[in-house]
Amino acid sequence: MTLEQDNGWKKPVHTGVLVLASGEVIEGYGLGAVGEAVGEVCFNTAMTGYQEILTDPSYAAQIVTFTFPHIGNVGTNDEDVETVDLDKSAGAVGAIFGAPCTDPSNFRAQMPLADWLASRGIVGLCGIDTRALTTLIRERGMQNAVIAYAPDGCFDIAAMKARAAAWPGIDGMDLVPSVGSKERYDWRETIWRLGGGYGARNGAPKYRVVAIDYGVKRNILRLLAEQDCEVVVAPATATSGEILALKPDGVFLSNGPGDPAETGKYAAPVIRELLAAKVPTFGICLGHQMMALAVGAKTKKMPQGHHGANHPVKDFTTGKVEIVSMNHGFAVDRDSLPANAVETHRSLFDGSNCGIALTDRPAFSVQHHPEASPGPQDSHYLFLRFVEMMEKARAA
Repeated sequence: MTLEQDNGWKKPVHTGVLVLASGEVIEGYGLGAVGEAVGEVCFNTAMTGYQEILTDPSYAAQIVTFTFPHIGNVGTNDEDVETVDLDKSAGAVGAIFGAPCTDPSNFRAQMPLADWLASRGIVGLCGIDTRALTTLIRERGMQNAVIAYAPDGCFDIAAMKARAAAWPGIDGMDLVPSVGSKERYDWRETIWRLGGGYGARNGAPKYRVVAIDYGVKRNILRLLAEQDCEVVVAPATATSGEILALKPDGVFLSNGPGDPAETGKYAAPVIRELLAAKVPTFGICLGHQMMALAVGAKTKKMPQGHHGANHPVKDFTTGKVEIVSMNHGFAVDRDSLPANAVETHRSLFDGSNCGIALTDRPAFSVQHHPEASPGPQDSHYLFLRFVEMMEKARAA
């Protein structure tokens, strides 16, 4: 931290600050990228996987507060990045930690967290009471704010308050164009294994899956490839005709950021046409919300959202409770589901909808992240369920 002499003792200078749109100013110590960023402040309760969290495209325009105090211990590496383009800065714009980041101590570490944050343009803040900030979010909802790091400790607080107050917020924003791919591409990489790293799909695949990219994570594509699928990634703007021309055995609807109602204006009609063609379809996170919108349901903003790797969800199709990863600030309104959409999963934290299945089409979706990067692997079976659906459709 920067120090200054004050009457014979060294007084720490706050080099980082978080300014909420409501006017509160929280001082700490900056790290990562020098400068400032505006976004929505949320909190994440995961104890591991900070690098995967910060590079999840679903966190676009958000500032992530980590409730676990010690972040950065294992450093960073290229393997734990979740954006498809390793150098693309899609993901969180800011990160808030309780304790200062220590030097990395892990055999996989390639770079300290602070240096990695700077390389990706992520503004960091540490040395604040993250428990108090989390409580504020729980009581008042996710806050719009400006986060800043200045090594000299000089900030224009009035200008930052004005910028935070003027930012319109994620509600009403379509953020998919800022994180999704613009062109179609093929994906071959499979899951990571100790001692071998990531593998690659070999031989002739059994199924062809078109994954619509609203901000897809790498591990989702890996798990599809691991299930003997040829994975073709299509941009969110692809038409149903373009997708069907690829003759897919199944269509996957990816995760992504922003207000689903805005993205749904162009995505839902395409999905509706794919469902009408009875192509087996599987959606995750924003893809779940897109499927719900396509069949006539509605979505709504959540006060604090779900962000973490320890969320209990009940699968009504099996009667089992799973611990899952979640990252979403909007939810499907259960009361708006049409008769042909059956609720399959529900959050045991707040009772919100976490999954649907269509009774008249081979299609299902979940709100959580079964690819588990980071998080528990309780829901990996959903990828097998998708494969079984494609196999059944092929045999019909």
